[in-house]
Amino acid sequence: MNLWVSNYLTNGLEGLESKKAKGRTCYLTERQKQTLCSYIEEHSQDKHEGGRLTGESILAYIEQTFGVTYHHNAIYKLLKSLGFSWITSRSRHPKQQTGVQDAYKKLPTGNDP
Repeated sequence: MNLWVSNYLTNGLEGLESKKAKGRTCYLTERQKQTLCSYIEEHSQDKHEGGRLTGESILAYIEQTFGVTYHHNAIYKLLKSLGFSWITSRSRHPKQQTGVQDAYKKLPTGNDP
């Protein structure tokens, strides 16, 4: 007999609900995950120096702080599980001047009537 039929006959409709596969447990404890989230939120804010938080710097932080080594590919899965998405923005040069950019945008082009 098929397993799903047996589950249905034994447990009814509840027996047909899919169960999430366990998989490997996370290397970090819940407390360490909270500390990591705080670090990411603190260091990923818009910096005027033009810097940004990279996967490499997060890997280094985890290794130095918690003594745990993650593979480069695994760090992005960890970030996703913590609710972060890997979206980058354009970095800003420290000497960037918004007024100069706005003036440049208003310059006429050859296509203007």
